[in-house]
Amino acid sequence: MLIRNNTEAIDKFSTGIDDQTAVEVTVYNSNIGLVKDLRKIKLIKGTQELKFMDVASQIIPTSVSIKSLSAPESLFVLEQNYEYDLLSPRKLLDKYVGKTVKIYSKNPYTDKEEIVIAEILSNNEGQSIFKINNEITFGHHGRIIFPEIPESLISKPTLVWLLNSKTTSPQSIEALYLTNGINWRADYVLVLNEKDTTSNLSGWVTIDNKSGAMYRDAKLKLVAGDVHRVQDDYRRESKFRADEMVGKAAAPQFKEETFFEYHIYSLDRKATIKENQTKQINLLDAQDIPVKKEFIYRGATYYYQSRYADTISGEKVGVFIEINNKKENNLGMPLPKGIVRVYKQDSDKSLQFIGEDSIDHTPKDEKIRIKLGNAFDIAATRKQMSWEKIASRTYEVSFEISLRNHKKEDVIVKVVEPMVGDWKILESSQGYKKIDAFTVSFEMPVQKDKEVKLTYKARVKF
Repeated sequence: MLIRNNTEAIDKFSTGIDDQTAVEVTVYNSNIGLVKDLRKIKLIKGTQELKFMDVASQIIPTSVSIKSLSAPESLFVLEQNYEYDLLSPRKLLDKYVGKTVKIYSKNPYTDKEEIVIAEILSNNEGQSIFKINNEITFGHHGRIIFPEIPESLISKPTLVWLLNSKTTSPQSIEALYLTNGINWRADYVLVLNEKDTTSNLSGWVTIDNKSGAMYRDAKLKLVAGDVHRVQDDYRRESKFRADEMVGKAAAPQFKEETFFEYHIYSLDRKATIKENQTKQINLLDAQDIPVKKEFIYRGATYYYQSRYADTISGEKVGVFIEINNKKENNLGMPLPKGIVRVYKQDSDKSLQFIGEDSIDHTPKDEKIRIKLGNAFDIAATRKQMSWEKIASRTYEVSFEISLRNHKKEDVIVKVVEPMVGDWKILESSQGYKKIDAFTVSFEMPVQKDKEVKLTYKARVKF
């Protein structure tokens, strides 16, 4: 309701959430949100003050703008202020230093409340000092009664504009501002089939609102991308139970579209985002997605720089799954960065958690690789067979890598070897692939309950 106060020379008006006709919230995954607050107000002609209440307490004041949508040529902003000196017991006492108040205290003899007139002399460090009957005291217990709230204190953060209006007709006013404290992230649940060849993927949006405001029946949009900020804000991790999201999701509710160098996701309905609330909304639901499972054994660059007399054991073979984000794989939409949690049914048809990994923003037609953990039944050891210095900073090194498969099925283990300096493979028991300038890989088929050995010799120059 728009409230007018004309007790002073300039007319003053205030507007709260009751005047709001619509609100739109665009949330970025960098702990920031853009709020568009539309309200119906009626001003007078001439200069006046408008208090715009019920805004986010974490508003960025320098981002604020206001305009009239119905009469843009009739409203002019002369001055803009953000008032955040919020009402509190300590602030109230501070404002009444040097003034008198009433103190209701209970008489210990009569057990009745009595009124004491006191002057507040000081309120430093939360300890009030009073003057009562020309005597100084502190630690006085009782209910302090203040005659009124000082004008400089407000009960909630408020935007204040000095406006000049050329019309008295009702206007549709839009206030636009950025606020910290509101964030979103994507979380995914991936369920593998029995043979680890296909999967079902559900995507969820988790919105965490700590901005200090509620957005009622808001038009909600989410922006995914690496938006540059001058100062990096604190990222608040959303807390939720991932297993609650395993199950049949509803139809996706977001419409995705390209927006500048980012992607924007618009909810197809209005949503209320309460203050201090974590809200989850379904983003996508895809079935029968082809999955590629990989076992990867990775070496290290320092293996080439020293002699090793003992066999290197205890190294793990990592387990990965790879998904191609293509339309023909029942995907093909830009996937916001987030955490993918993977589940699989056990012999009792009960879903069990088998690993999780984070993914970055992934465009369509790109691949997603998720590390689930390490293989229990595949063992690997490495032995340095030779290490010889043949010239200044040039060495010839050979290795034997043993892979043992204790699983019930045959597997292929990819041996990935990071190389150093100028290098060349001189000999190899298995064909290899040069992945990049400093990496080679060997595809090693290993039958169940069998052991295979990879040997190779390399020349490296540091």
